[in-house]
Amino acid sequence: MDTFGLRIPLIDFAIIVAYMFGILAVGVLSVRRQKMTGEIYFLAGRSLGWVMIGAALFASNISTIHLVGLAASGYNEGLVWGNFEWMAAFTLVILSLFFAPFYFRNKIETLPEYLERRFNPAARSFLAFMAILGALFIHIGMSLYAGATVFEQFFGIDVVTSILIISIVTGAYTVLGGLKAVVVTEAIQTVLLIGGSILVTVLAILALPEHGINTMTEFQERLRPQQLSMVWSDNSVGLAWYSVLLGYPVLGIWYWCTDQTIVQRVLAARSEHDAQIGPLFAGFIKVLPVFILVLPGVIGFVIYGDQIGENANQVLPVLIQELVPTGLRGLISAGLLAALMSTIAAALNSCATLFAVDIVARVRPATSDAAQVRIGRWSAVAVMLLAMLWSTQGDKFSSIFEAVQEIGAALAPAITTVFLWGVFWRRGTGQAAVTTLVFGFSMGAAAFILDFKDAAGFKLITDGWGIPFMLQAFLMTVICSAVFFAVSLLTPPPPAEKVDGLTWESPLTALTRKWTGSGIDPRRLAAALCLTIGLLYWMFR
Repeated sequence: MDTFGLRIPLIDFAIIVAYMFGILAVGVLSVRRQKMTGEIYFLAGRSLGWVMIGAALFASNISTIHLVGLAASGYNEGLVWGNFEWMAAFTLVILSLFFAPFYFRNKIETLPEYLERRFNPAARSFLAFMAILGALFIHIGMSLYAGATVFEQFFGIDVVTSILIISIVTGAYTVLGGLKAVVVTEAIQTVLLIGGSILVTVLAILALPEHGINTMTEFQERLRPQQLSMVWSDNSVGLAWYSVLLGYPVLGIWYWCTDQTIVQRVLAARSEHDAQIGPLFAGFIKVLPVFILVLPGVIGFVIYGDQIGENANQVLPVLIQELVPTGLRGLISAGLLAALMSTIAAALNSCATLFAVDIVARVRPATSDAAQVRIGRWSAVAVMLLAMLWSTQGDKFSSIFEAVQEIGAALAPAITTVFLWGVFWRRGTGQAAVTTLVFGFSMGAAAFILDFKDAAGFKLITDGWGIPFMLQAFLMTVICSAVFFAVSLLTPPPPAEKVDGLTWESPLTALTRKWTGSGIDPRRLAAALCLTIGLLYWMFR
């Protein structure tokens, strides 16, 4: 039965509406008794524990792009796309052990602020500019489009209307409540997201016997070659083991260790221990998406391949419509909405922080705390409006998930280079940081444009030169590193007081220093996480 002209039963419609109003109320009420200072609005009063940090890191990362895109990728190629999930665990270890201690001890509010302390104000300004662009075009714009297309398929709501509804609800509690509202709602949405994804996966597995599949052998016979393998030697989709091994750390360090949208949760930790354990907790949660987001796409290929055909983006909607009963379908749809809202809210709050703290407060140092909050709110509104306009162009991309990775591969090399050598090499200079950021950004933009599909679907660098985007990211990082080292050695070294407390004396220092804190040693938990991921790779090699 349709509801109000939409392709959706009344009970599912009621659940979705109740969820949207409920999450809006929770977000706004979570800060109702707090005076909205800058530290509370942008950093939740530095009060977050490791559980909240880990859940928020996961929720702000997983978006509708992941839910739809990873299922589609599982349908097309298989578990190999899960490398973006399991490899993230290793970069979360890097965040925990090498970056988080500096971020917390120096009480920084934004990642560009760290670059100013380590290098100079120009490095801070340029990184803020790059971070806002990344949030606008990747985190918000593409997420809005992905969510809107899914809702159009499910409920018959046109894309523009979906974008408006989602934008208003998410923007409301983010603009009003700041980071505390974002993180509280993210914790709720993480539970819903994981629960809904597990339900779809279980129902898909239970449906296999109805399609004549009763054993693992029968299941594998219906699959494409290597569809259950995480480790490929074939580089046809740019995810051969060497491409992943060389290219993912570039994207991973940029995304998990230097992106304001993600790391802002770590900056809001109540203690250094929480700042380090939170990312490791998120790393353990990142084990799940391969099984609850990618695997359903593989199963969808087996049982609904004839129905879905070449339109892989339909695999998740088809699984939900065919397998999930009325009522639960509304909860699953709310889970999709949860993922979308989490990502957008995280990016909006980070943009507000970057603009108010890294741009306005530096141009006008006398700006009051209350004025910064006000400016942050208005900048979030402006970014949301721009992202809404950009999101309507999403149909220009054949694969949203791959487009997001390719945009990231263009932005990541310069930022990863500057942060990595800034933390591990005391000789790195401010002139080198600025030169590398500007040069690397220009090189990445040029590579993205040159590798953009032409009318025939041909990519110059990927298809013509045989260098897929992951290898492009690695090679550009090598070039950026050469630029950073060359300029650093040609310019005067930074004074000792400029790098003290901001740079490790040696990469081994973080691993060998005596643990004096309370609670579990993060290095032991990091070792357990690495061992877990290593065993999983061996099992699905």
